[in-house]
Amino acid sequence: MALSNTATPIYYGKFRDAVMRGEIPVCREISMEMNRIDDLIANPGIYYDDQAINGFIDYCEQELTLTDGGDLHLLDTFKLWAEQIFGWYYFVERSVFEPSPDGHGGKYVTKTIKKRLVNKQYLIVARGAAKSMYSSCIQSYFLNVDTSTTHQITTAPTMKQAEEVMSPMRTAITRSKGPLFKFLTEGSLQNTTGSKANRMKLASTKKGIENFLTGSLVEIRPMSINKLQGLRTKIATVDEWLSGDIREDVIGAIEQGASKLDDYLIVATSSEGTVRNGSGDTIKMELMEILRGDYVNPHVSIWFYKLDEIEEVNDPNMWMKANPNLGKTVTYETYQLDVERAEKAPAARNDILAKRFGIPMEGYTYFFTYEETLPTQRKQDFWGMPCALGADLSQGDDFCAFTFMFPLRSGGFGVKTRNYITEKTLRKLPGAMRMKYDEFMSEGSLIVMPGTVLDLDDVYEDLDAHITNMNYDVRCFGYDPYNARAFVERWESENGPFGIEKVIQGARTESVPLGELKKLAEDKALLFDEELMCFTMGNCITLEDTNGNRKLLKKRYDQKIDAVAAMMDAYVAYKLNKDAFE
Repeated sequence: MALSNTATPIYYGKFRDAVMRGEIPVCREISMEMNRIDDLIANPGIYYDDQAINGFIDYCEQELTLTDGGDLHLLDTFKLWAEQIFGWYYFVERSVFEPSPDGHGGKYVTKTIKKRLVNKQYLIVARGAAKSMYSSCIQSYFLNVDTSTTHQITTAPTMKQAEEVMSPMRTAITRSKGPLFKFLTEGSLQNTTGSKANRMKLASTKKGIENFLTGSLVEIRPMSINKLQGLRTKIATVDEWLSGDIREDVIGAIEQGASKLDDYLIVATSSEGTVRNGSGDTIKMELMEILRGDYVNPHVSIWFYKLDEIEEVNDPNMWMKANPNLGKTVTYETYQLDVERAEKAPAARNDILAKRFGIPMEGYTYFFTYEETLPTQRKQDFWGMPCALGADLSQGDDFCAFTFMFPLRSGGFGVKTRNYITEKTLRKLPGAMRMKYDEFMSEGSLIVMPGTVLDLDDVYEDLDAHITNMNYDVRCFGYDPYNARAFVERWESENGPFGIEKVIQGARTESVPLGELKKLAEDKALLFDEELMCFTMGNCITLEDTNGNRKLLKKRYDQKIDAVAAMMDAYVAYKLNKDAFE
């Protein structure tokens, strides 16, 4: 068949039919990706090439082996994922230099160039789905078949994880079961002299795995922006970009250099993570925008496997939503044992739900679930509305935080926050966190004050001006007494003594308002549109005392929660002064 702009992809077609027959359960995210593929099929400007995907499959099954040396038979999922990479093409007109027949000079001519459609593929799938083996197949194909490839990298949070991609490739070299690998490792019939080492055209070296015939190299790189920026990498695989505590956008760093090349490819595979507010969360939000159709990007392939609801953990028929290779690369018994372990060992529950079932950071370790921390889509300023104000004051590296809560007729609350840090604090931030703080500053939720220590009089002046500009009607004021005396005295002298409430910190006093805020968040009754509030809610964990009372905490120093602490103070003040809002 070769190129066609009307054909249905072979392996996607089989998958789609099985889904429609009810044989394969899929989550909402996979359904949305299927809609995107259906759009590609209907697009007359996009072409499908069955020979390209079948060539990849033939290479893998004829030449490659498993890590243990056994024969490789590609899983249906591998064919489905790879079809998105190798199956889709489009044409562009480009000015190309064409040398003269005599070799002297030449000229630029306009030619129609065939280009691979997909240059990034995100694969989020449960642990045990053999995603590292899939990455190995991709790397091996481009190393040995695509002669235009030169520099290839694979990266992961640890060297051990990165080695999982390299190991099958080394085994395939050792075994050399197919004709191509026999030629690359033994030499041609015409070249039988000299040592085998001198005849080998494919070998594992100190640099990585090298193909001396094509000049291509696959190497392991640490998962750090400093080690990945500036590379002109044609093919890159990124493993477990969600699983580790990765604060930097390593995929973006790779793409900066790779995008200078034609037909680059980045394959990013991972199981779901348990770390909040890393670069992974930001990437997932962008991927969801693409899946929903908020903006169109046909150059990205997204396979996002997960359970739709946490209740599905108890239904083995739904487990395939999170791991499509269940029963092939990992057993149902293994999953059942993990479910039982999650029930008996709460400390392991968060990891099991994320890694086995794709449930992102549900609120077992963290107080708010991932979904509860997502800002509302519609921007609101709450101009002129009555509100409760909460304050969590700091003069150090933490936020000096003020959060406004606006009671709504629906029973919920609008939420706005305004936070202060010094220039010194901003300068000390690492690169990835600085980018996040820049976002807070641009939306107006974070104000940077001059100097090395916050002057609370200057903070007061700015906050007072902000309240005046927004015409906020502040009817009560709750505050954490730490470092707050002078600020509160000034507030009282200028606004009167009414509605000022000291909120004592501790498990006994925090537990009830925290529980009520949690219920509001669950009911989508906290309406906020600022990324800083999303950030601080995502950092919140709670510690329970022996009586089951909960205290608000953060897991790490850089995981700020001050805006949430200020929201709790505002909420307590509101409850004590409800009559002021009637």
